Amino acid sequence: MMYQAVPTATTSRGGTPTESADYLVTLDQIPRWSDVEQRSSSSSLEGETGDPAHSNPRYANPLASSSSEAGGSAGNAMVSKFPLDLDIISKIYLWRGEPWNLEVDAVVDSTNENLDEAHSSPGLHAAAGPGLAEQCATLGGCRTGMAKVTNAYDLPARRVIHTVGPKYAVKYHTAAENALSHCYRSCLELLIDNGLQSIAMDCIYTEAKNYPREPAAHVAIRTVRRFLEKQKDKISAVVFCTTTTSDTEIYKRLLPLYFPRDEHEEEVAISKLPADVGDENGETVIDERKIRIQALPNKPPVRSFPALVERPATDLALVRRNSNHLDSYLDPAFMSLIKDPDERRKEQWEKTAQAQSGFNFVKLLGFGDLGGPLLSPAEEYSLHSRYLAKANSLNLSEIAEMKIVYRGGVDTEGHPVMVVVGAHFLLRCLDLERFVLYVIKEFEPLIQKPYSIVYFHSAASLQVQPDLGWMKRLQQILGHKHQRNLQEIYVLHPTFHLKATIVAMQLFVDNVVWKKVVYADRLLQLFKYVPREQLTIPDFVFQHDLEVNGGKGLIVDPRTKYVYQRP
Repeated sequence: MMYQAVPTATTSRGGTPTESADYLVTLDQIPRWSDVEQRSSSSSLEGETGDPAHSNPRYANPLASSSSEAGGSAGNAMVSKFPLDLDIISKIYLWRGEPWNLEVDAVVDSTNENLDEAHSSPGLHAAAGPGLAEQCATLGGCRTGMAKVTNAYDLPARRVIHTVGPKYAVKYHTAAENALSHCYRSCLELLIDNGLQSIAMDCIYTEAKNYPREPAAHVAIRTVRRFLEKQKDKISAVVFCTTTTSDTEIYKRLLPLYFPRDEHEEEVAISKLPADVGDENGETVIDERKIRIQALPNKPPVRSFPALVERPATDLALVRRNSNHLDSYLDPAFMSLIKDPDERRKEQWEKTAQAQSGFNFVKLLGFGDLGGPLLSPAEEYSLHSRYLAKANSLNLSEIAEMKIVYRGGVDTEGHPVMVVVGAHFLLRCLDLERFVLYVIKEFEPLIQKPYSIVYFHSAASLQVQPDLGWMKRLQQILGHKHQRNLQEIYVLHPTFHLKATIVAMQLFVDNVVWKKVVYADRLLQLFKYVPREQLTIPDFVFQHDLEVNGGKGLIVDPRTKYVYQRP
């Protein structure tokens, strides 16, 4: 197992069990990340008990790629941004539990700017004793992104490093990322400044500040990695502490990307890492905000040329050979970023203008405006993250009550099902932006693995439906996971107009997703794909089925709404 269980009879720092059943855990009791057993994609998702029944399939293993994917990465000869470094990964630990029980040099406390006891990490002040709060009151507070150090008092650690995490807002996504990165870096800098070498860090980001867990974990892990690349001789151990199952699963998935334990993990991580992994410190850099110095117009820069020195032919051949050798290792994705950001922005504007000014055949047919440039994978990831973070911060109960989208059971293949009711989509009284946020929030657990959609078009032709431009935007926000993991779209009671619309979506929106449509003209056909007991079906769908199909060969139980074949 990844975490070594600590018996309840373990003694406290003083040598006897405490009244609160606290226990002391040393680094020798925690496996290093480099020593953790590397499991297969199926078993890596199991809980700490190893029981598949406790697995969490929502979190897919990023290293669970096919051999063809790995081969493709190797064929591109792309250089890893986080190469295998056994010296660095030997300093990394992942532990499920409170940091206050660890015997390390320093533990990290996530708090607010006033260093209040009420806003500190849960359990810290109770474990450390009253002296900690008294010393915090003398520090004069702490700014967001910064850190301050105090004594540890009754904790087994020597020091407590307090840091203030940022509040998250989609509008200020980059600022929040960089402030969070600075939190982790400030803690590590204080560790070294105080002559300490080992540190236990809990999740600095908090749900109270609306920071989404997974993007924050990316920032935390890559910041620690970049810092260790520069200061690994001064730090002996960094323990990532998690207290929830979701955080544990996230760290188990992301650590191999930034701290690969072998060449295979390094190779797979090249294609799995986000497009933006920050600068040499792990901070996000916006090229458009960089200061660029150029020569004055019409005045060529003055250049001085050194005196020509003749080189032997063998030296010149060596230079050319080394140059070619280095070129073969350049990352094409990185090289594409070297282009002048002003030029990239200009090209983007030109693509947008061209798409909007061109002859829009789809709009002419009445299917809506599909103008606008295609999004890159990095832009799609950023768009999805922003929408998901905003959706998780809002109360969307009024959308849920409309029963437009809701979870079903599983289809005959065992895939979870999302149900969409077209007749409930009342466009005139629906806030589309809030509806999109609700869809992103509801679909997020499903799109992590194969799933299906059941769409009831029964009586939906009576309502005004959104155009293809809106559908295209929704698919861009859902991202490539939705496209890859969606197995089937079962459409009940399709009309001629709906079929024509789906053909248009195949041609103009997404040829992959909309070719997965399976039509069912009657309920009994649908039940061949999704069992009746796996679906919650509105009453009017049964009524519509009887009206359209005339009830031929059918018997509907008015109480249970079950549909039977006539004997």
